[in-house]
Amino acid sequence: MVSLTALWLPIVLSAVAVFIASSLIHMVIGWHNGDYVKLPNEDDVIDALRTAGAGPGEYVFPCADNPADNMKSPEIQEKWAKGPAGKLTVFPTGPMNMGKTLTHWFFYCVVIGLFSGYVGSATLGPGTDYLHVFQVVGAAAFLGYSGGVWQEVIWMGAKPSSALKSIIDGLIYSLVTAGVFGWLWP
Repeated sequence: MVSLTALWLPIVLSAVAVFIASSLIHMVIGWHNGDYVKLPNEDDVIDALRTAGAGPGEYVFPCADNPADNMKSPEIQEKWAKGPAGKLTVFPTGPMNMGKTLTHWFFYCVVIGLFSGYVGSATLGPGTDYLHVFQVVGAAAFLGYSGGVWQEVIWMGAKPSSALKSIIDGLIYSLVTAGVFGWLWP
């Protein structure tokens, strides 16, 4: 068994490496650029949301006042039949704060590295060969980066093509994480 504190360097370096890889995927390659489309009559929709007082949060529509009525209410069922139906996330007003978002992403990468390292530390001993470390830590990292993606397709209506791209991203991030841990395993 390896102490988790002995893995601080691969935890931090894997987070840095994943951060760089994700920056390349999103800013240079840009293969997620087509995942979202502009709303028809965007200005009218934004004005309607502003007029309705939709503040920051996640909204589902149509939606009954009482969640138990969502499946029973004829009015809600009629709204579902007429459409559109969906989920809407409203961000706080003001300029987008990419610094905050990127900081949260980096710390998320550290958390994935921490838990992946924990799985490795609990199952692998010192001096374990690179490939075995790569397999164990990589599998844990893959679950962290990609394990919940299909939930968005199943429950929130995300496009399967977008989910598949995110899973491939997660595979890349887990391979990077596994490579760093395999290289720096004590």
